[in-house]
Amino acid sequence: MLPAQAAVMLIYHHVATDTPRVTSVTPAELRQHLQHLKDNQFQVIGLDTLIAQLKQGKAVADNAVVITFDDSYANNFTTAHPILQEFGYPYTIFISPGSIDKGDGPLLSWQQVKQMSDDGVLVANHAMWHEHMAQPDAGESKTQWLERMRQSILSAEDKIEHYTGQRHQWLAYPYGEYSAALEQLVEELGFIGIGQQSGAIGSTTVLTRIPRYPAAGVYADIKSLAQKLRTLPFQITHYHGADPVITANPPTLSLTLKANDFVRSQLQCFAGSEVLTPEWLDDDTFTVTASKALGKGRARYNCTAPSLSKKGYFYWYSQPWLNPR
Repeated sequence: MLPAQAAVMLIYHHVATDTPRVTSVTPAELRQHLQHLKDNQFQVIGLDTLIAQLKQGKAVADNAVVITFDDSYANNFTTAHPILQEFGYPYTIFISPGSIDKGDGPLLSWQQVKQMSDDGVLVANHAMWHEHMAQPDAGESKTQWLERMRQSILSAEDKIEHYTGQRHQWLAYPYGEYSAALEQLVEELGFIGIGQQSGAIGSTTVLTRIPRYPAAGVYADIKSLAQKLRTLPFQITHYHGADPVITANPPTLSLTLKANDFVRSQLQCFAGSEVLTPEWLDDDTFTVTASKALGKGRARYNCTAPSLSKKGYFYWYSQPWLNPR
């Protein structure tokens, strides 16, 4: 059976030579990435096109790539925007309006945001203040937290619409942090939720936890990026124990999926550098658990398997974990 068609979404932050390497690509690296997409006939599509395909249950354009930027950095306008215009590629910026209002760091101005919007850039929601959203603050009730998150999401959306006329109702979670309860709120508000965990996108991708591949820092290497562009989404039919907020440590991930285009024994998972051997409970369901507790903050389990029908392509799923502070 042929694999489903797949899209890949890339996430960038800074495009500069004098910013933290972990979140940066140089202008030359960005140009190299875009040239690779052009030379290899990838279909660079707008996020609006991808979301419409997913919501309507249509097939995702094969070898589709979506380009996104997070965090409202001014160099997205001064440096990245001219390069992307040169290639004619659509892209999306996720901004935090409250941070722009305060001038927290070298951020875009509203005039620059408006200019990008006028040039066809899609402008979307990165929460009002780029805050940690996945769980209540110390001393805050769940009800208070959910109301604060509701206000953050909706206020940011209103401000984006005020300055640009755009209102997409897409939320990129700051730091890639989310929880089952936050996903439920996002869905209730009619929003799409977008993370920072790795993986390809297809018909069974959950629309409150759409994955993206980082393309900066150590991940800017073109060989590394080229492999990620050749990935496929597992056809997951049921998520078990996939709330990113850890309640038992080490956490157990259990997924039910269609295992018709890869060999079960070739499925491997990783927790950092540790190789995890999945335990298959039946033909379609496996569980995997790290051998030791995960540290504080963010972590991942990554699971991959080579495709049988699409040579050189890998299925890829990343489960984000958040160990409460």
